[in-house]
Amino acid sequence: SIRTPKVAFRYFQDLLGKHVDNPQVALYQSRFPEHELVKDERRQTVVFKLSQTTQYSPEEMLGMVLNYSRALAEEFAEQPIKDAVITVPAYFNQAERRAVLHAARMADLKVLQLINDNTAVALNYGVFRRKDINATAQTIMFYDMGAGSTTCTIVAYQTVKTKDSGTQPQLQILGIGFDRTLGGLEMELRLRDYLAKLFNDQHPSKDVRKNPRAMAKLLKEANRLKTVLSANVDHMAQVGQSAAGRPGSLGASVGCPEEGDIQTGSQRLRRHGRIGGIDQVILVGGATRVPKVQEVLLKAVGKEELGKNINADEAAAMGAVYQAAALSKAFKVKPFVVRDAALFPIQVEFTREVEEEDKSKSVKHNKRILFQRMAPYPQRKVITFNRYTDDFEFYVNYGDLSFLTRDDMRIFGSPNLTTVRLKGVGEGFKKHADYESKGIKAHFNMDESGVLSLDRVESVFETLVEDKLEEESTLTKLGNTISSLFGGGGPTPETGENLTDPVQEEEESLADSAREEQGQKQEQKSSAEDAGAEQGEEKHQSPPPGQGKPEAAPPKPESEKKDEGEKSEPQDPKENREPVKEEEPSKSSGDSTATKTEEEKKIKAPKKQKLVHEITMELDVNDVLDLLEDELQSSVKKLQDLTIRDLEKQEREKSANSLESFIFETQDKLYQEEYQLVSTEEQREEISRKLSEASGWMEEEGYAAATKELKEKLAELKKLCRSLFFRVEERRKWPERLAALDSLLNHSSIFLKGARMIPESDQIFTEVELSTLEKTINETTVWKNETLAEQNKLSPAEKPVLLSKDIELKIAALDREVQYLLNKAKFAKPKPRKEKNATKADSGKNATASESEDTIPPTEGRHEDKPEDISPAEEPPTAEAVGEEPGSDSGGCEKKAEAGGESRKNDEL
Repeated sequence: SIRTPKVAFRYFQDLLGKHVDNPQVALYQSRFPEHELVKDERRQTVVFKLSQTTQYSPEEMLGMVLNYSRALAEEFAEQPIKDAVITVPAYFNQAERRAVLHAARMADLKVLQLINDNTAVALNYGVFRRKDINATAQTIMFYDMGAGSTTCTIVAYQTVKTKDSGTQPQLQILGIGFDRTLGGLEMELRLRDYLAKLFNDQHPSKDVRKNPRAMAKLLKEANRLKTVLSANVDHMAQVGQSAAGRPGSLGASVGCPEEGDIQTGSQRLRRHGRIGGIDQVILVGGATRVPKVQEVLLKAVGKEELGKNINADEAAAMGAVYQAAALSKAFKVKPFVVRDAALFPIQVEFTREVEEEDKSKSVKHNKRILFQRMAPYPQRKVITFNRYTDDFEFYVNYGDLSFLTRDDMRIFGSPNLTTVRLKGVGEGFKKHADYESKGIKAHFNMDESGVLSLDRVESVFETLVEDKLEEESTLTKLGNTISSLFGGGGPTPETGENLTDPVQEEEESLADSAREEQGQKQEQKSSAEDAGAEQGEEKHQSPPPGQGKPEAAPPKPESEKKDEGEKSEPQDPKENREPVKEEEPSKSSGDSTATKTEEEKKIKAPKKQKLVHEITMELDVNDVLDLLEDELQSSVKKLQDLTIRDLEKQEREKSANSLESFIFETQDKLYQEEYQLVSTEEQREEISRKLSEASGWMEEEGYAAATKELKEKLAELKKLCRSLFFRVEERRKWPERLAALDSLLNHSSIFLKGARMIPESDQIFTEVELSTLEKTINETTVWKNETLAEQNKLSPAEKPVLLSKDIELKIAALDREVQYLLNKAKFAKPKPRKEKNATKADSGKNATASESEDTIPPTEGRHEDKPEDISPAEEPPTAEAVGEEPGSDSGGCEKKAEAGGESRKNDEL
């Protein structure tokens, strides 16, 4: 950023989803004048212009950052990454969130969720304090001052009952206040400008502001000053060789406007959220380490101290990690309910011609709130238009934004989101003229990322269909007769339900005005639910925002509507209950004749049949146009080309570093004693000459050489030095390998000698096996002696005949023979003996033991009789065997059965 400031881009996320005339664009240009911003003619957004042929949009810049972040994560995780949860500021509107999704698509990332960074911080805080959360709500305020902005969030923690997981902790966002420009960057920029002013005062002939590299150095020094002054009162600022000024006056100049800005942020907090009733204030973000920030904030909130018990730099990232694990199928984490809130209200607007009392026609403009401010999401909403019979259009816009300041409104952008044009409405009415219209339903969805979408629009029609009375069979009649005898002739539950259908239809047609009044009252009572009423032109339906209890009988969520009709209106449960109460006297009357007549009427009662007609819709985006598919694919290819170029650059740098390190290391090795021992003076001179030539080539032409050429140079040098390195490596391995071979030969000879001393009656090895082992030992010994003698005759600079791999092969062959005999001794059965002094009882015990031990598999054959112990007989106690054999139990010659102790002692003696 200092050497080439024109191609070092920072803080460009402020340009996402912004038109070229947005104040944020002008602010960015004033902060970083070295960048050239041009206009995108189609989208009216900004583009970074690097040259006449190279331009990058802010979405492409963000895509590069996501690519780099994914590469770091893949290197750490050692596996590819395709899914991600991305944190965004809570004040991002719909255009900005769509821009982030476009950038993620350019980086070939599947976004599981866009989570607000303040919500991620709150989740990270709550996950590690699950035991402290109970049914009593705790209110925490998170004050997050980062590099570019400040966000303050009030969160409530408490336990709630969920349908699937029982009682679980929950966090709910209660209020959000923000300042898009107040942050650590603003402090650094003011320090930079102050240093630039001091520099210009000391050097009047030069204007440092016109030198981008000098301004970049000043900004770096301002960052260092901010860090040092956060823990010190005085410090000397220096740029290059000249002093920029003393920090005593510097602190006074910068502190006053900084304090004013922080107080302004506190005032915005009071306007956006609520400060009273807060249990604790927790600091988040790197800029909160500035002492003046903490001093002003402590005075504003009226607390004794500020909470610093959270990682101020990584809290948002860790919260996003937990949310990603919860959304992923590869991990299982403890549930934590998150109820995020939409900061900006959204409403639907439409116009309709109405006839006045004097029969004149006028246009009436209607507004219906779709999502209120701080409404929880994800959530689905349905709006029903009842008075339209032909094609029409409506508008989706932001609602009341009066809580924003004038500057915030200018930065916010267009308050209009989308124009929706519906086509095919009149055709649907003509096609289904025999049906009764139940309105035109528009299905909206605000997903987990806070992005609003219109899923579909459909016309719903309804008609009455009569059921044909089927003749009852003889068995059915007989069963009904018996049921009436034992059941008192009362109506069945099914007939009772059918009776309510015509009454319900009649009440629905008469209850429009009552529903409208009830819906208006419900809108006034609930701030989280703004639906559930018919207001003349449209009926507004929405699911409950949280986990409601089933017995509370709220309107059902849209996902539970099987026929997409209007079964879940708030008035339906009452209508269903009232007719049932009217039928209770008839149930208790006991008049079987009347009951039969009513049953016949109920069976013949018509049923409602609903029909759904899909309507074609055209969407016109009014805030910031989305990228076209061709533009998106072009950006994807551009980023892929950049990634390939970066990989090629890394590969070339790696090849150049490998070649340079090989040259320097080999030149040093030529003077080491072990390398001089195995080489002649002529060989070392030739290698040194080639290395000097390669080093000179690297200095003159290597900086511009291709990766392939660098690799060829390295391969040529390695081939030249291969024999030298091989001789050194072999001599390093000889002592260890030869010691291992000598040890194995020694142990094998002792084992063979011990095996041959086993009495013939107890012998478990065959003569062929022992002869094979003896032959292998002899051949290995002869090979070792001959090869060593031949190697000693050769010069160290010649190719060795004693190779470490040959020694390893000899060790493996000898060890294989010994292990075979050891395994046989481990499972072998000793031959039975006739014991003279054994009693009958002992014989019975031995017989029992032999029967129980027949299940142990021997290596060779089975014996009919067997003593108690499965180990072979102990070797005769000769003086030589006792003194020499260290591991006789591995040879199978030490253990012996303990039954019949006297006989064993006699035999050994």
